[in-house]
Amino acid sequence: MKFKTLLLSSLILASTAALAEPTHRLFATNEKDNTVSVIDSRTNKVETTIDIGQRPRGIGLSPDQTMLYVAISEDNAIAVVDVKTLEVIKTLDAGDDPETFGVNPVTGHIVISNEDDGEATFLDPKSGEKLAVVQVGIEPEGVAVSPTGKYALVTSESSNMVHIIETTNYEAVAHLVVGARPRGLAFNSDGSLAYATSEIGNEVAIIDMETLKVIKKSGIDVENSKPMDIKVSPDDKMLYITTGRGNSVAFLDAETLELKGNVPVGKRVWGLDLSKDGSMLYTADGVDGTVSVVDTAKQERIKTIEVGSFPWGVALDD
Repeated sequence: MKFKTLLLSSLILASTAALAEPTHRLFATNEKDNTVSVIDSRTNKVETTIDIGQRPRGIGLSPDQTMLYVAISEDNAIAVVDVKTLEVIKTLDAGDDPETFGVNPVTGHIVISNEDDGEATFLDPKSGEKLAVVQVGIEPEGVAVSPTGKYALVTSESSNMVHIIETTNYEAVAHLVVGARPRGLAFNSDGSLAYATSEIGNEVAIIDMETLKVIKKSGIDVENSKPMDIKVSPDDKMLYITTGRGNSVAFLDAETLELKGNVPVGKRVWGLDLSKDGSMLYTADGVDGTVSVVDTAKQERIKTIEVGSFPWGVALDD
């Protein structure tokens, strides 16, 4: 265990050393505008809007935070945007209907959920090479990669499963049954635990990454809750979950899954991101066409930012 801890610390230090100076920009995909809104997170004002491609949804940053990746579902591609210049550098063939993705923090490879084909595609964004295509369940959705880069997790909405894939050999090593229509995934800071939300089941599950088993499940006691995206606080003590039609962000104890707070945001809240220090949350409020800014200590929405039509995902460069 000591060796594993030292290895993880070395990886984190190396990754941190390679980070570019942050732009403090918040990016939001606008599904029906085919754009990305660019927001200055220090002023909470929209800087500009980028034309990106057909039906942008999933969004995330490269490990060094120099590149922004956007899943443009109807173009079957990932758009690559320079974070500083905001220029679209290139588009990558991402397989059929890429909806969301995770980025391996060690290798930089992208793991994509291809909803129509029931597959997960592993892609090298530098070369554009498809490294592997792994069969998963029906309608794959959420993706997360562990902090060490060892495992990729994919949810399949219609199969009600979380699929665990080893990234070294692209082998699926476990298929775990969770609540109905699983959506979001997240890891704690050392990768020992993973969390999965289930929209129709209205629950969150904890997965032990040593045993590769579900060790706890709990419902979310929020009216009309249909949990979507999920993030873990930097100290691993709190879970933040967007509730979809519940129009709020639920705060749950990461160990007990007890509800600790519920912050109203915009209508049909989907994507979520968290500042590195854990002080601010940002949500994509689909029906309202807004991004909400939430102070996590106060458990209060402090700002609403108008963006494009049907914002779906958010990513913060801080």
